[in-house]
Amino acid sequence: MYKSILVPIDLAEIDLAKPAIAQACLFSKTFGAKVRLLNVMPMTPVMLAEYVPADFDTQQRDSSEQALAAVAHDCGADVSSVVRQGGIYHEILEEAAAIKADLIVMTSHRPAMRTYFLGSNAGHVVRYAKCSVLVVRQAPSA
Repeated sequence: MYKSILVPIDLAEIDLAKPAIAQACLFSKTFGAKVRLLNVMPMTPVMLAEYVPADFDTQQRDSSEQALAAVAHDCGADVSSVVRQGGIYHEILEEAAAIKADLIVMTSHRPAMRTYFLGSNAGHVVRYAKCSVLVVRQAPSA
C-alpha cells in the first residue's frame, strides 16, 4: 500500500513526534515501505548572523543529523534521515516530492483557537500535500 513514508520531526519536541514515528515504523514493517525522517532547521536571521559563530549553521546541521540518526536507529525499519533548512511546511512538501512520498505521517498539537484562524504547519501540509497525510494527535494528558 505504501512504499515511501515521510515523517517530519521537530527535534525540540521529540516526545511529540514519537506516536508518528511509531506509526510510520509499523507501516514500514507491514508494507515494506521506506521511511524518511525529516528535520527542518530555520534560517538564521540576518540580524543575528554577526552574533553567532561563522559555522553556526553547520554545527546545528551536524547536531540535527546525529539526533535523527539515533531516532532512525531506534525504529529498526528501513529508515533514512535528512535535514533541510528553510520554511517548515515548504520544506516538508519539497522533501515529500523529492522522495515521491505516498504518505506523510506527522503529529500535531491539540488545536488552539489561534490555529483555527492562522493555520499550522500540519494544516498547510494537509492542504497542499500531493499525497496522503496522516496526522497523529498527541494523546490527552490524564
